[in-house]
Amino acid sequence: MNGETIKGLVSIFLAAILTENYILSKFLGICPFLGVSKKLNTAASMSMAVTLVMVIATAVTWPIYYGLLVPNELEYLETIVFILIIAALVQLIEIFLKRYMPPLYNALGIYLPLITTNCAVLGVTMLVIDNHAASPETYGFLQAIVNAFGSGIGFLVAMVLFAGVRERLETCDIPKCLRGLPITLIAASLVSVSFLGFQGLVDGLLG
Repeated sequence: MNGETIKGLVSIFLAAILTENYILSKFLGICPFLGVSKKLNTAASMSMAVTLVMVIATAVTWPIYYGLLVPNELEYLETIVFILIIAALVQLIEIFLKRYMPPLYNALGIYLPLITTNCAVLGVTMLVIDNHAASPETYGFLQAIVNAFGSGIGFLVAMVLFAGVRERLETCDIPKCLRGLPITLIAASLVSVSFLGFQGLVDGLLG
C-alpha cells in the first residue's frame, strides 16, 4: 500500500466523520439523532451498534451487488436487496448479543431492532456504490469499508456530542415557548453548523 493510497484512506475516514457526517451534513438518521440522544450512555450504545452494522452491511452488500446484481443486470433491485440484508444482519447481531452478551443486549433494548429502519445505514451502503461508479479506479472495496467505519464513528461523534448538549439543556432556564422540541431543533442546527468549520481542518491535514 503506497503513500497515496494511505492518504486517500485517511481523507475518506476524516471526511466521513467531520465534513461528510451522515447526520449533520447529509441529514440521514435524524430519527435516532433526536429520539435516542436524551441520555449519553444510550446514545453511545446505539452508535456503537450502528457502526458495527454499517461496516458489516457494507462488507456484505458490496460483493453481492457487484457479484450478483450487476452480472445479472438486476441493479434496480439494489434498494430492496440492501434493506433485506441490513434487516437480516440486525437480527443476527440481536440473536448473538442476546445469547452471548446479555448486559449489552439489555442496555440497547428496543434501539437495536430500530437500526433496521435507520436510513443512515442504508445510505452508507448505497452511496459507496455511487462513489465507486463515479471513480472506479480510486474507490474500491477497501475505501468503502473505511468510509463505512468512518461514517459510524461520525454517527457516534454526532450522537454523543448532541446528547451532551441535551443533558446541559435540562439544567438551563429556557423560555417556555422554546421548551421541548423547539430548543432541541435549535440546538441540533447549531451543532450541525459548527461542523462546517472542519472542512479547512481536513484540507490542512491532507494538503
